[in-house]
Amino acid sequence: MFGINTPELILIVVLAVLLIGPTRLPGYLEKLKNLIREVRKMASGARETIKQEAGVDIDDIDWKKYDPRQYDPRRIIREALLDDDDVENLKSLKMAPGAAIASMMGKDELKGIEGAEAQPGDALPAAPEIERLAEGERAPFDVEAT
Repeated sequence: MFGINTPELILIVVLAVLLIGPTRLPGYLEKLKNLIREVRKMASGARETIKQEAGVDIDDIDWKKYDPRQYDPRRIIREALLDDDDVENLKSLKMAPGAAIASMMGKDELKGIEGAEAQPGDALPAAPEIERLAEGERAPFDVEAT
């Protein structure tokens, strides 16, 4: 139940009887019984409240569906950004990811570095260089930026 085996339970009961004493033991047992009864009543009240407000019985909920360990952020983003047909096309295409995405975007022709048509296995051309500040030059300050 709580990871307590029989000898440990017997030891707890014997210690309770010795510490509390035989005169106060019935009163404490009555308090324990009332506490258990109240906890059960609160649990069933919470169950009924959830059933009334959510319209769903707790026993009918598939708790595995809400397990956070099953979520892969990459899969969620990919499914959110791509249509169902695009996901199937991406799985079926045997080409570089850049070429596959470009073909799904409707770009049938990919231009290579020399200007020739790229093949489906080719990668996309490199992005242009980012302009860097000279050493010691301060970045422009924008008053409206936060």
